[in-house]
Amino acid sequence: MQATKRIKKPGKQRKLLYNAPAHLRHKLMAAPLSPQLITSKGAKTLPVRKGDTVRIMRGDHKGFEGKISRVDLKNYRIYVEGLTREKVDGTAIFVPVHPSKVMIKNLNLDDKWRKVIVERKEELPKKEEKVEKAVEKPPKKAEKAEKVTRKPPAKAAEVKEAKEVKEVVEEKPVEVKEKVVEAKVAIEEKPKEMKLKAKPTKAPTKAQKKPKARKKMVRKKPAAKKKKEEKPTEEEKPAKKEEKPKAAKRTRAKRKTASEKEGGT
Repeated sequence: MQATKRIKKPGKQRKLLYNAPAHLRHKLMAAPLSPQLITSKGAKTLPVRKGDTVRIMRGDHKGFEGKISRVDLKNYRIYVEGLTREKVDGTAIFVPVHPSKVMIKNLNLDDKWRKVIVERKEELPKKEEKVEKAVEKPPKKAEKAEKVTRKPPAKAAEVKEAKEVKEVVEEKPVEVKEKVVEAKVAIEEKPKEMKLKAKPTKAPTKAQKKPKARKKMVRKKPAAKKKKEEKPTEEEKPAKKEEKPKAAKRTRAKRKTASEKEGGT
């Protein structure tokens, strides 16, 4: 038989759910069993049937118990006896519940075929539990008994030796502390000696105290190049332009006034 691939697209999943045949719809109407039935029947879920006693585990009617009065395979819903609501006109109708929201408290085994199915699940061998092989280890109590043994009473000479050892141990840290203190004192004295050896610095004089005047920066002008006075040669001398006689300026005759014209002068 060819293995079918798992469908992941939600659209296709809904399509298969709505178009499923009756034998598959019956399996989709399964509900979980109560803890008591799980131990006695050997199954965790079974498809619900008319006559089963169920308890609602979720929703507004949580905790309600009753017998299933009708199973609707077309809409994937069940109807419980006593679970009703009133319409606006006052008529009472059953409230539909999905089988996944209920828990089967008691099974109806009137159907012989269903009884066979339940018995077959009871006879199925349970999964073998993994048993860890016990590693051979000696008992812990025996080990502790061997370790914990009574010590004989100590002799007076041994007690004295133990006291002497303690005194020696206590004196050693005192000696170590003294050495550390001496080393610290030697380190502190060294910088003092270095300071004394350093030459005393002379006090600054008045001339040294006065701040030096800043020299004014004077930019030196570039030395003017001495022009060599060279006498021009006869050839180089420009020919003097011939001086032309200046023309006499013409004076304009004065205009006669109106009185002069009448007088004839």
